[in-house]
Amino acid sequence: MAEITHLYEKFHPEHYDLKITVDREHKTIDGTSTITGEALTPEIAVNQKFMTIKSVQAKDQDVPFTFDDDSEAIHITLPTSGKVTLAIAYQAPLTDTMMGIYPSYYEVDGERKQLIGTQFETTFARQAFPCVDEPEAKATFDLAIKFDEHPGETIIANMPETKCEDGFHYFDTTVRMSTYLVAFAFGEMQSKMTTTKSGVKVGVFATKAHQPKELDFALDIAKRGIEFYEDFYQTPYPLPHSWQLALPDFSAGAMENWGLITYREATLMLNPDNTSLARKQYVATVITHELAHQWFGDLVTMKWWDDLWLNESFANMMEYVSVDALEPDWHIWELFQTSEAPLALQRDATDGVQPIHVHVQDPAEIDAIFDGAIVYAKGSRMLVMVRALIGDDAMRKGLKNYFEAHKYHNATGDDLWQALGDAAGMDIGSIMKSWLNQPGFPVVTAKVEDGNLVLDQQQFFIGDGKEAGRTWQIPLNSNYAAAPTIMKDKRIVLGNYQELREKEGVPFRLNADNNSHFIVKYDQRLLDDILAHKDELDHITQRQILQDLRLLAEGRQISYAELVPLLNEFADSTSSIVNDALYAIADKLDQFVTPETDEEKNYQFLLNKLSAHQVQRLGWHPATTESKDDQMTRPYVLKAALAANNQDAITAAHELFTANLENLEGVNADIRPLILKSEVQHYGNEELFNALLNQYVTTSDPNYKTDICNALTATKDHTFMTELLTKFEEAAVIKPQDLRFWYNGLLTNPAGEQAAWDWLRAEWDWLEKTVGGDMEFSRFITVTANAFHTEERLDEFKGFFEPKINTPGLTREITMDIRIIESHVALVASERQAVNKAIAAE
Repeated sequence: MAEITHLYEKFHPEHYDLKITVDREHKTIDGTSTITGEALTPEIAVNQKFMTIKSVQAKDQDVPFTFDDDSEAIHITLPTSGKVTLAIAYQAPLTDTMMGIYPSYYEVDGERKQLIGTQFETTFARQAFPCVDEPEAKATFDLAIKFDEHPGETIIANMPETKCEDGFHYFDTTVRMSTYLVAFAFGEMQSKMTTTKSGVKVGVFATKAHQPKELDFALDIAKRGIEFYEDFYQTPYPLPHSWQLALPDFSAGAMENWGLITYREATLMLNPDNTSLARKQYVATVITHELAHQWFGDLVTMKWWDDLWLNESFANMMEYVSVDALEPDWHIWELFQTSEAPLALQRDATDGVQPIHVHVQDPAEIDAIFDGAIVYAKGSRMLVMVRALIGDDAMRKGLKNYFEAHKYHNATGDDLWQALGDAAGMDIGSIMKSWLNQPGFPVVTAKVEDGNLVLDQQQFFIGDGKEAGRTWQIPLNSNYAAAPTIMKDKRIVLGNYQELREKEGVPFRLNADNNSHFIVKYDQRLLDDILAHKDELDHITQRQILQDLRLLAEGRQISYAELVPLLNEFADSTSSIVNDALYAIADKLDQFVTPETDEEKNYQFLLNKLSAHQVQRLGWHPATTESKDDQMTRPYVLKAALAANNQDAITAAHELFTANLENLEGVNADIRPLILKSEVQHYGNEELFNALLNQYVTTSDPNYKTDICNALTATKDHTFMTELLTKFEEAAVIKPQDLRFWYNGLLTNPAGEQAAWDWLRAEWDWLEKTVGGDMEFSRFITVTANAFHTEERLDEFKGFFEPKINTPGLTREITMDIRIIESHVALVASERQAVNKAIAAE
């Protein structure tokens, strides 16, 4: 791994004057980056990538320089150190990589158009203008953009436009900020505007391919989100405006550029007339995540990428804190339980996983640390733990002091712990160190031993794991007063169990509200006591029981067969989060079942039995008086009925499809994906295939696009699969940003697994060339590993990916995914017989 020399150590930029000309027709960028700063030595460097450097001047005189793409730098020799103004003239390509300055493509009334946008995180600002492209190198920016403009086009940036002269659009000077947060965009756009109570202008921008009403939801959430954060952080929003921009081509979910946040269309645009509650929740949390960054990440920025978690973990927690305040009826913390918690626990149980705080040197490795399950989900669980420990008053006081001390500068994790700890009167840093610097998490075993209630902690693994003697400072959150607030030791004895049980009067439990990042293994006596009183438990606790038992089964600490009879006990729950956990287990049972055998028939019988009462209760059509839980439970049970090959469900879906044939996009968004998928699987033909594919290309509704993708990749017809695979490399049909979803859909279709896997191996070079520099690229490997559970597939996976194990940014993913498939293989081999026996008994 190459050792990084931070360029900031030798040159401190203070201000940039950027004049950039973009020629869309010839796909070129011409510009001058004028940087004023302090040279600590005569030998300095600034970043560039894929550029032609025309000249480098200091004090209007040419100075010697060298550059290359390997070091991604221009090495400059100055006459002396000290204050200097560099003027670097350059040219660069306008590429289709969704990095740097790039075009997004879309159609309006059959005419192909493009919208130019930017993506500079992590290290892509250096593809747009020469700079010290490091988070610590904060500076102010004056931006001037010229482009091959035509009437009706709009240009926006971090700051308001001040004038337009000689074709250049000039923007106001920014506050002091990192290069990766600079942003601008231009093209034909529509927008809607409002203003917060404190006078911040808020706008939502999108292409004219969308209906104007699709901007309304985002505008409302953005306005109220900023107002919430100004109050919660007790720190004003520091810029005059906050623009939200939907880009047709965008690799990540969204990006927190200061004052100009960019999004995938699917994470910002929303049809208010037909969108599921789950989709509304998702869009709201993405917007509030990015708005949280405007303070935590933009105003105060991590010093280096090894503290990436400092940005992302905090924003991930705050998206839930804010939406809970904005829409309390949504009970958004339930979404945290069904998304962040299981994602973090599943990933963090594999030996070799990265810790939250991870050392980064090689620039090629920076994107690899954007592990959503760890840096985002696990990290946010850490902060939820801290919030539960210190309370909101101390949290808000600590944050206010943190922002005041570090605004417009950089900080580390220790700075945050110091601020929060001072506000709470608690040594937060020492508690959190065990969680941030160590990979993995503990399983706490609770058992009655010699009459005493005993707790043990040990690292939990799914698959083989090397015991390293790790311990954590665990916030136990027990319902028994005898349990300490923090479990620091490997083993503790709480006292005589019978006496404690009589005193407390309720079953013993740990991790109330599931706020702490550990799972619990109760001995049979304790578990039976809990299950005997399960109807008295809140829904989060009921869900937690199922979730922890599933993980224990996958870690082979209990038999998977033990879970099967438990499913019926929870099958009639009216809680969507309990049903989410229940069907997560039921879906996993499929891996033990051999298709087209009695095993499959028994499995389908079980799914039908689990879902039958709920299907009868909820039906296909929402009632005006139904609860949020009913609305969100319906898709779980109908999906199970269809997977069970229930003929009544298949017929009902077909009738709904037929009745809405002229307006499938208008079908209720909660059930639309199920109807489309069932139709393709059971009534698919060439006419249907072509019609849906055409609607995928032409619709502006990103959620309808997702439903069509899920439906078409579920086809059982190999002719259609072959045709579909030819579209994988047609960007006009399937955008590269969406390709991994199509690949995953086909891969997880039993009939399509082989075709998808063959395509990936045959087209890997094309795929790497197309999206290889993208932080999402490794997801193709991740989803492949998650789908495989046989020895044959394990051997094929290793045969293909082990030769690529030294590819920068892929090493950890390949290593971990081999272990993940090995754990799948071992689990299925040891449990297949017992699980199928348990399914047959139901």
